[in-house]
Amino acid sequence: MLFCLMYVRQKKNASGKICVQVIDKSSGKYRIAHTVGSSENEKVIERYVEKAKQWIKEKQGTIEIDFSNERTVYEQLAESITSWKMAGLDLLLGGIFDAIGFNKIDDQLFRYLVYYRLVYPYSKLKTTEFLMRYHGLNWSEDSVYRYMDKLHGKQKEEVQAISFQHTLKILGGSIKLVFYDVTTLYFEIDLEDELRKTGFSKDGKAQHPQIVLGLLVSENGYPLTYDIFEGNKFEGHTMLPVIESFKAKYDIENLVIVADAGLLSKSNVDALEKSNCEFIIGARLKNESKEIRNQILNLEFNDNDSHVIENGSLRLVVSYSSKRARKDEYNRKKGLRRLEKLIKSKKLTKASLNNRGYNKFLSMSGEVTVTLNEEKILEDQKWDGLKGYLTNSNLSPTQIMANYGELWKIEKAFRIAKNELKLRPVFHRLQRRIEAHICITFASYKVYKELERQLREKNTELSPRKAIEIAMSIIEIQIVTPTTKEKIKKLIVHSEEQKQLIDLFGA
Repeated sequence: MLFCLMYVRQKKNASGKICVQVIDKSSGKYRIAHTVGSSENEKVIERYVEKAKQWIKEKQGTIEIDFSNERTVYEQLAESITSWKMAGLDLLLGGIFDAIGFNKIDDQLFRYLVYYRLVYPYSKLKTTEFLMRYHGLNWSEDSVYRYMDKLHGKQKEEVQAISFQHTLKILGGSIKLVFYDVTTLYFEIDLEDELRKTGFSKDGKAQHPQIVLGLLVSENGYPLTYDIFEGNKFEGHTMLPVIESFKAKYDIENLVIVADAGLLSKSNVDALEKSNCEFIIGARLKNESKEIRNQILNLEFNDNDSHVIENGSLRLVVSYSSKRARKDEYNRKKGLRRLEKLIKSKKLTKASLNNRGYNKFLSMSGEVTVTLNEEKILEDQKWDGLKGYLTNSNLSPTQIMANYGELWKIEKAFRIAKNELKLRPVFHRLQRRIEAHICITFASYKVYKELERQLREKNTELSPRKAIEIAMSIIEIQIVTPTTKEKIKKLIVHSEEQKQLIDLFGA
């Protein structure tokens, strides 16, 4: 069988000129097959290189390989590999991406920007480097930014609509229960603008301008919609705009909305009732009226008991848990130990007094002495283990508590978005690109959740992160045969976990 492996080499000779040669590797050893000439003139050297390439083209297939030498054969085949790519991502995430319906957005760059939020969630410049390195896709940073402008202007709503329709499908065609929460995203800048403003930061970065992100998810934490607000906007004022927009967009009449106590305000409650929405919101029991507080403290509870207190058109469900009581006691004692240590060190002053955290147990004695207020501590102990839920629904207390208990899934969504998908830090200044960045992260989280759902349905112990890591190790090589120039692609699968992943997802 005939085979040819040759290349052009330029090498400086003893006289200092550049010698253009054809090097043959067909036998496994490097041999000068043809010398075209040597020169110091760059244009002459370029002509020699072209002649050398033509000589190789004419001689293709005329050098015989000794196939009795197995090592040589494999070395030569390795030399024939012209490219490789990280194919496992397309095999795993591509199927998920298409199953959701994101392939309706006919833009390859969107697909890979979503992938890379899950794989290498770095800056857009880094993303372009990874795309070139692992997929051979040559997109510049400017082309990514131009696409983000397009995403913001034309495709952002389509991304959310696709996510909604897929979630509706996997939940059996009906969405009745939704969960709402907000988080903050800070920016490493000094000056505010119309969107990025200083405000209460959930990241403890109150000195940095930020934005507020409101997210609505369904049961099991599937993302439905989101919106962003100015960084100084009170989180309680973000819920109604998101919910009203969601209901109008998808023509939904009846919803049960679950939110934590941070969203509890009289204006929110009134607006939810006017919009015919049922809701379950975490209650602040210690902030209730004196009459309601007395009723609560006079109730008798067994472990995991609940009672309902009628409050006009609303119901206040109060539950007790001994486990929660132990946690409340532990946290209070931990906070008190910290305060006692600070008192002894004389690091507490009048400026330390406020109602935040366990500082509410402090009081002033005389001009400069700070002491623990034992009366406040005893009063706080009465509430150990109690939890309240304000609702206008007719669900049973058990159902109300169970639905509220699912709220942790939206907290998990934020945790995944911030930590795994690197929603922050945001390397953008323009609002449209900030919004496009959040949209890409939203789509990536949707892919993550669908991958998680499919893994669960397939009864595997693989986590989404582990599945992605395995997929990243699956590569595809391309070999070009020297004589016929046929391109041969081969998926490299060698480990059991790689085979398992391919079997699971039918790739």
